[in-house]
Amino acid sequence: MSATAATTATPGRRNEDHFAIGPDWAFVLDGATAPAGVDSGCVHDVVWLVRRLGGALAELLTTSEDPLPDVLAEAIDRVRAAHAGTCDLNNPNSPSSTVTVLRLRERAEHLVLADSPLVLDVDGDVRPIVDDRIDRLPSYTREAVAELRNSPHGFWVASTDPEAAHHAVTGTTAPFRRAALLTDGASRHVDHFALADWPGLLDLLDARGPSALLSEVRQAETTGTPPRRAKPHDDATVVHWTP
Repeated sequence: MSATAATTATPGRRNEDHFAIGPDWAFVLDGATAPAGVDSGCVHDVVWLVRRLGGALAELLTTSEDPLPDVLAEAIDRVRAAHAGTCDLNNPNSPSSTVTVLRLRERAEHLVLADSPLVLDVDGDVRPIVDDRIDRLPSYTREAVAELRNSPHGFWVASTDPEAAHHAVTGTTAPFRRAALLTDGASRHVDHFALADWPGLLDLLDARGPSALLSEVRQAETTGTPPRRAKPHDDATVVHWTP
């Protein structure tokens, strides 16, 4: 396995993304920044959540043969137990994170929860795997998003409910030629700024590496049109994997 990665924080802020690479797996997490003035019911911040969740995921992916939804559910449950005594775990605004996992055994297994896409090149067929439910909500007010989070009529994220893991986009493919796991701050290279298409993004990663892709995103954020419903700048992370 050959994998490289890069991550960059929103200028002036702590990085709420997280990634890890193992012998036959990789994942990226994108913590959701709470809007100003919103009570999360939690004494911990998003950075705490993604690092705790990332640690649990890394351990379980290394030791467990379980299906990816079960692995993620157990990781969420471990994080839940870590702050059950100090925080209101029923608060819908509890810190949360996207999760994108790729594991390569005889076949490639993937899990995508919320808006951090995975791009796979399988025998020359480049396919993005996207959980786009957050793009189809009927309303984006704070109240509506809180009500629709981890709801069958809304979208799912990794927060305090292990059941969310079983609502992720999952699947298996033949072994891939190359792959990119992206938080949405990095995927805007294609899906907002249109600096390349998905095959072109993989070609850029092959030729110049993850840091070059993130540099192009930062430049576009400075000179281009801000993304709809998104921050002008965002934490951005990419893992580039070529078996």
